[in-house]
Amino acid sequence: MKKYAVIQHSYSEFLGAIEAQLEARDIGFTYFRPFVDQDVPGTAIHYDALFLLGGAFPPSDEVRNPWLADEQRLLSQFQQARRPVVGLGYGGLLVAAAAGAELSGEPFHNAYWTRARKTSAGSGDPLAEAVDGRRVLVMYNGSATLPAGLEPLLVDEQGRWLAIRPNSLSYGLLFRPELKPGMLEDMIMEEDRPLPNDMGQLLETARTEWADSQQTTDRVVVALVKALDLMRERRKAPVFRLNVEKP
Repeated sequence: MKKYAVIQHSYSEFLGAIEAQLEARDIGFTYFRPFVDQDVPGTAIHYDALFLLGGAFPPSDEVRNPWLADEQRLLSQFQQARRPVVGLGYGGLLVAAAAGAELSGEPFHNAYWTRARKTSAGSGDPLAEAVDGRRVLVMYNGSATLPAGLEPLLVDEQGRWLAIRPNSLSYGLLFRPELKPGMLEDMIMEEDRPLPNDMGQLLETARTEWADSQQTTDRVVVALVKALDLMRERRKAPVFRLNVEKP
């Protein structure tokens, strides 16, 4: 059975709208929650792909993200093992950083609705073609300045990058196809979570656009499956159990 490792960085942000799509394809997934002191996997060899989810703080803030070095090491292991990696929001910034982008804590909040635009680099890319021209919710904290030579596949209406593909098996997305209105509500209720000033309007728009957003999520998942060959099960190391004989 195909099995994904999913790194969760806050209570409110999980696979959300993507979960049902993966389950329908007989894909299992295991959440790891370093924000409550759960260790991330030490290796990539037991999993077919890695999803890095959103977070409440910029990944450049090492005080708020004490697990960051372990997560970056895991990301590198998946890429070296030629296994797919998908980063969303916070996770998208980590994918960019692994490709040489410079992380910053500013601006702290980047949360807005926009219409995604395919770039020349995105021409022919399954994800860029699927999302081009569609309204998307962008949500991440901090920023990543892309290195020379890494061109975005999608940009927003102001030309800011929304999606990158630094290698054939990795995507970093700053728009959030997994977010459901209920997840935004949970963010508002989450204790001590910093929120953008217009969070109420973002939520209202998410409710209004939910039907179209579901279609966008469907298109994103289909594109990721095609581009990253997600239906192929990778060779995984066997898990041994020790049978201890009782005296």
